[in-house]
Amino acid sequence: MTNTTSASGLSLLPEGTAAITTVHLAIIAVLAVLAILGILWGMRKKRARTAAARELVEHAEEAGVPPATPEATPREATPRDAAPAPTQSQSQGQVATPPVAPAPPPIAAPIAPPIEPTPAPVPPAPEATDLAAAEPIADEPIAASFDAGPATELAPPAPPAPATPAPAPATDYASEPVTQLKGLGPKVAGRLAELGVTTIGDMSALSSDQAESIDAQLGAFTGRMGRDRWIEQARLLAAGDRAGFEAVFGKL
Repeated sequence: MTNTTSASGLSLLPEGTAAITTVHLAIIAVLAVLAILGILWGMRKKRARTAAARELVEHAEEAGVPPATPEATPREATPRDAAPAPTQSQSQGQVATPPVAPAPPPIAAPIAPPIEPTPAPVPPAPEATDLAAAEPIADEPIAASFDAGPATELAPPAPPAPATPAPAPATDYASEPVTQLKGLGPKVAGRLAELGVTTIGDMSALSSDQAESIDAQLGAFTGRMGRDRWIEQARLLAAGDRAGFEAVFGKL
């Protein structure tokens, strides 16, 4: 009876169920081995980090540099924290789901340049003719408004024109003494005064005969009248020709 029941129970299972169960068990065993290897590899890395940190602290103490505070490392997974082996449905779902690619970073929109405000149009200024047409014309004459202006009342008088200096009167050399003539000294002038010749005008009025008569009476100075050309000098000065005198006989 029992054999019949067991045989009938095995016959109730679908074909291939035993093979599927064996595959599942093999997958679970492989995953368990991988988990154990991962745990062992993590423990080895932790020991290596601990030894490196200890060696670094020793070197820092030997160099007199305070060692840096080691950063907190994530707690290594222990066999207790190991995730349970995935079930058949989970493994099938993981195999069937394709990897999802990370979303691309959002493209920043280009920043548009600031738009400068357009200045408002300035209305044109009214023409002068419009203002003149708007203002009423005064009934008073224009001359009256100019007369009452403060600028006209406060304007200073124009300075008088400088007076033209009067020309200097010409020198009357005819009345000058004969000592103004070149080569005629005081001694000769005294002798000429005795003979009636005291001024340049008297000398210029002498005729040739009078000049020879007076020259003969000059004693030691006889002949000087002709050599020094006293009569010619006297006639130039008596005529007021000082420039002609200085051109011939030198500066007066």
